[in-house]
Order: sequence, then C-alpha cells, then structure tokens
Amino acid sequence: MNTNLKFDFKVNKENNTVNIIREFAANLELVWEAWTNPEILDQWWAPKPYRTETKSMDFREGGMWLYAMISPENEKHWCKNDYQKIEHQKYFSGLDAFCNEHGDVNIDMPRTIWTNNFTENGETTTVHIVARYDNLSDLEKIIELGFKEGFTMALENLDQYIEAKFKLRKQNKTENTARVCTYLNFPGNTEEAFLFYKSVFKTEFIGKGIERFEDVPSSTENWPPVADEVKKMVLHVELPIVGRHILMGTDAPKEMGFTLTSGNNMHICLEPETRKEADRLFSELSVGGNITMPMADMFFGAYFGEFTDKFGINWIINFQNRN
Repeated sequence: MNTNLKFDFKVNKENNTVNIIREFAANLELVWEAWTNPEILDQWWAPKPYRTETKSMDFREGGMWLYAMISPENEKHWCKNDYQKIEHQKYFSGLDAFCNEHGDVNIDMPRTIWTNNFTENGETTTVHIVARYDNLSDLEKIIELGFKEGFTMALENLDQYIEAKFKLRKQNKTENTARVCTYLNFPGNTEEAFLFYKSVFKTEFIGKGIERFEDVPSSTENWPPVADEVKKMVLHVELPIVGRHILMGTDAPKEMGFTLTSGNNMHICLEPETRKEADRLFSELSVGGNITMPMADMFFGAYFGEFTDKFGINWIINFQNRN
C-alpha cells in the first residue's frame, strides 16, 4: 500500500457510525468501476485469505448484490447489499446484511447502511464511506468482529488490483511507429507458453526479454507487495511472430487477485502513432461496449485505455509518451 494515500478511520459512538476516508491512486472511472462491477469486486472485497464470489448483482436503485465470503476451507458466509440511491460516478448507498444463499436476512446480525461518495482529485480518487447502524450495540458488535481490520485489508486488496492493472500493461516499445499486438494473460505459465511460441515461430524475444516481477525496483511508487511465489513469474515479454505481428504476455497470478477465464485472457493491443489517433480509436471502437479503463496518462509513461466492444472483443489502446 502507498502510505502517502490518505486513510482515515473513525468510530463515532454518538451517532453509531464508522467514517472512512480512503484515497486511491487511480482516476474516478476506474475506482467507480471497481466498486460497482461484480467481476472486480470479487477480486478485492474479501480480506485475505477469504475470497468473494458473486451469485448475482443488479446495480440499480432497488437492485441487489448477493455474494459469499468464502473461507480457505470453502465455507460460504452469505451477504447482500440492497441498493437504495445511485448517482453515477458520484454516490451510492445501500443496506447490507448477513443472509443465506437466497438472500433471506439473518435477523440476529446487525445491518449496515453504507453511503459511498466518490471525488476525483487529479491523479487520485477519494472515497468517503459512512457505515451507519441502528444502535450502539450493533456498532460495537461489528467492531468486535474485526470490521476495521478486515475492511482495511480489503481496501489494500483494491490498491493491489489498481496498481497491478496499470503495471501489467507496461510496454517496452521505444518509439511511436504504429503497430498491432496481441496481449495474452496466463495464470502462471507465461514463460512455458512463450518458449513454446518461440520454438514454433523461430524468432527471438525483443525489448528487455523476459521481465519478472522480482525485477521491479523495491522503490517503485505504489507497487503492491509481491509474494515470494510470484517473484519468478513473468511481468512482461514480447515475441514477433508473422507479418510483423507481436505477441505480448504476462502472468496474472491469483495471489494478486486475478481470476482468468477463457475470454478475459486475451486483448488486441493497438499502438497508434499519435495521441489524437489513440483517442479516435478508443472513442469509435468502444461505442456500445463496456469501458473498463478510460484513456488516461499512466505513471508508467503511456496514454492508455481498455474496453470490451459491443461484440465482446477485448481491446487495449496504448500510446507511448516519449520525451
């Protein structure tokens, strides 16, 4: 976690609330998406070693998110959030509860009224969270159950998701000649796959060769902690194949919150010659699709965006800013 990011956690027993102010190193669109997209919520909402699994989500006023917190022993603890008010990319509130897999509320446990306000501040986004309870005993019970510790860990998971999302897309390109690449994600066997492709296409790795997670300097700002079992995994590799086409690859390990499935493990990566062309491609290709990361200047030197088009195809637009 970047210790320079603001984090305030205050319990107010006079009005039965917990007030949290948390800053994230990402733009508003990405942070909002992380709080409202079940595929992303499943990657960070549960404190480790638990994980989250969404059964259903209908993000609208009157809708519901039904999910389970799953223990290492595969025990499921069900929760739901009934959404009350939503103002896109500004605010949403909901009534949370412990429940069963059908959404029937456990009346013996406290319910939480959440309100979340989102504010963009240049390169960061601040989320002001208020968790309100009916009475003091409910508040004290939640605190006793480890709310502060668990929620702090979950927010740090989101830090790691954000930073990994940016860092795993870092490119080695040193000039701005336009090119098209295919970006592949693997659960931990990128090196095996690319050595196989190398033998088939009889080409050599370009750029810096095989870069590994352990190669990232420990002083890199905002970079999440790298577990020992991840350090030897592949951060980035590039291989020319045929027709000047480039395969790029990275490991997206489960230890860093990634869940790969057939369909989200491959992107077409377009690297246009100009920033203007990057904007045009992003704007026109994403019409009717789902934008997962709007075009923005990233700390690793690229003007970068990501989306799934209306036909279900995943795209990356990556313009390298050069001094």
